[in-house]
Amino acid sequence: MPVRIVYESHATTTDNEAGIATGWLPGRLSPTGRRQAAELGGRRRGTGLDAVYTSDLARAVETARIAFTGPEVPVLRQDPRLRECDYGELNGSPTAVLHPLRTRHIDRPWPGGQSYRDVLDATAAFLRDLAAEWDGGHVLLIAHSANRWSLDCLLAGTRLESLVAHPPPWQPGVSYTLP
Repeated sequence: MPVRIVYESHATTTDNEAGIATGWLPGRLSPTGRRQAAELGGRRRGTGLDAVYTSDLARAVETARIAFTGPEVPVLRQDPRLRECDYGELNGSPTAVLHPLRTRHIDRPWPGGQSYRDVLDATAAFLRDLAAEWDGGHVLLIAHSANRWSLDCLLAGTRLESLVAHPPPWQPGVSYTLP
């Protein structure tokens, strides 16, 4: 049976507000982000989730911990395959510097980091394991923009090149079906 997936981005961080591309650095939620995380929990609690998976980066973990507190918490798991793209030497750089360079790193790793195709491959491996473990389940993923692009590519057929060049706008929850 298919796995129903809902993707949510981690909540707003202090780096997001400062125009910093955090990459593999941990990041911290801002006061706005903590409010958003609580709102995410309000949207998703009681919707029949079997599990919540997050990236193991602090900002995604913090989002899940704020969103899912209390008695009826679904299974919470961290998985490093749901990390943001590793910008290597540019982790923590201003987005104004990093964003214009993104299309150069679809297949070529960032200096000292990884490519967006590497993120896609890690996400694909995660999805294979998810399908085996949660057959017919309903799972929430709290991760990063590069993971959403990977999900759009793998599960909705959108070209990675298009997603990197023209990222989709943020929205509160994107639904996918994993056959």
